[in-house]
Amino acid sequence: MKNILITGGAGFIGSNLALSLIKKGYSITVLDNLSEQIHGKEIYNSYLYKSIFGKLNFIRGDVTNREDWMKSLVGQDAVIHLAAETGTGQSMYQIYKYANVNIVGTAILLDILANSKHTIKIIIVASSRAIYGEGRYSCSIHGDVYPATREAIDLENGNYECKCPLCGREIVPLSTHEDSKISPQSIYGISKYNQEQLFLIAGKSLNIPAVAFRFQNVYGPGQSLSNPYTGILSVFSTQIKNNHTINIFEDGKESRDFIYIDDVVKAIILGLENEKANFNVYNVGTGKPVSVLEIANSLIALYDSKVKISLCGNFRIGDIRHNYADLTNINRDLNFDPEYQFNTGIVRFVNWVNSQNVKEDMFSKSINELKKRGLFK
Repeated sequence: MKNILITGGAGFIGSNLALSLIKKGYSITVLDNLSEQIHGKEIYNSYLYKSIFGKLNFIRGDVTNREDWMKSLVGQDAVIHLAAETGTGQSMYQIYKYANVNIVGTAILLDILANSKHTIKIIIVASSRAIYGEGRYSCSIHGDVYPATREAIDLENGNYECKCPLCGREIVPLSTHEDSKISPQSIYGISKYNQEQLFLIAGKSLNIPAVAFRFQNVYGPGQSLSNPYTGILSVFSTQIKNNHTINIFEDGKESRDFIYIDDVVKAIILGLENEKANFNVYNVGTGKPVSVLEIANSLIALYDSKVKISLCGNFRIGDIRHNYADLTNINRDLNFDPEYQFNTGIVRFVNWVNSQNVKEDMFSKSINELKKRGLFK
């Protein structure tokens, strides 16, 4: 297996993956539409595009276009499908766009594999922790539970933590394993679950090994500093660089699992090269939660900034409270352990941001879009 097609290969994860695979001797083709939201207005001058320019076969095209797929698949041995719309909040009002790119774009690929001659031997898709919604929790009475979507009235009254769906008691977040309840709370989460199910079911019927990776919050050098819809580290960094107050939703104690880009690349390559991964789904994270308030304070300290933090108490419809990964399966099958914990990865990220030009803070614009639609309270 030598030739690999990476969709979204000019994006954050894709460009880093492409460069790593080239170093390992693979021949890489990238299919990417160079979205302005990710690459900025001067798309060919973007950090991500320039990192791969001239090092691989680049096709500017769209995964919703069958002809672009057909052209890109010629002579390929594997497809790593990363191209997707990725903003959770944005997905709640750009519903057609997210369904079309994420679900229909994936269906076109699989339809081609089902009905045309090809040389594909394995297919890998990027899924997301968003498919779980709220993660797994422990109730002192009922054991493992999966709380329902938090009610707006509770959030408005400052009751942010999840409650046991059976008795209403306080519950403690646990690591979420792959067999946990699937309960997406955003259009984005629904679309990612559809993607992985399409891959796994079609892969089995076509006898093409398929692998899905459920990424936690990916961060690191190269993450878009101009896209206000994804990447809390990028959003906070841009606010700090513009000397803007950091407005933290809820009470800042909500937590996520942050996985460094190099570890994400390592996981994908392990899935590509290890047959134990075939037809399986894996969480990719560190297995350790970090609160949003901790992130903000860490960034302010590392940038040596004096910007203020405001615990505004606002919230977004569709946001979850806690989620972090159980890594038992990926460790057992692929011997995957994250190399970078958050306290080391964030330093590398900050050093990279300090080498970049300051970007305009677009976060308030994205919030206004949510407000207009009643998705931000």
